Amino acid sequence: MQVLMALITGLIFGLGLILSGMTDPAKVIGFLDIAGAWNPSLVFVMGGAILIAAIAFHFAKTRSKALLGDDMRLPTARQIDRRLVLGGLAFGVGWGLTGYCPGPALASLAIGGSKPLIFVVAMLAGMAIFEIQDRRSSAHKRKAV
Repeated sequence: MQVLMALITGLIFGLGLILSGMTDPAKVIGFLDIAGAWNPSLVFVMGGAILIAAIAFHFAKTRSKALLGDDMRLPTARQIDRRLVLGGLAFGVGWGLTGYCPGPALASLAIGGSKPLIFVVAMLAGMAIFEIQDRRSSAHKRKAV
């Protein structure tokens, strides 16, 4: 049941990204170009997403179990650290240069074309490099203690 719900949720999310224009890199870059030919249309998409997420998190905080029975696991980190800032900068630079972020890039694979494929391959490579570096760093810290 959980796999089916994940599939349905992912399909709805992907369809929403396609319909909203988030899979169009030119539209996204136009939205990010606040000092030039700014295209504000994605403000409504982001505002709607923030509103829905805020409502969902409000109700999630009151539950100990998710709707399908798993334990509720909400983020607990409250501090802004170096890793968060560097990750946010890397995400923002990648988004600004390509017009893709992970969700829209995956949804764009359904539309076709080489650009989203190249982005997704690069994204997966970056995730793998991070995992390797993070494991090395953790192992080094354990040896130092």
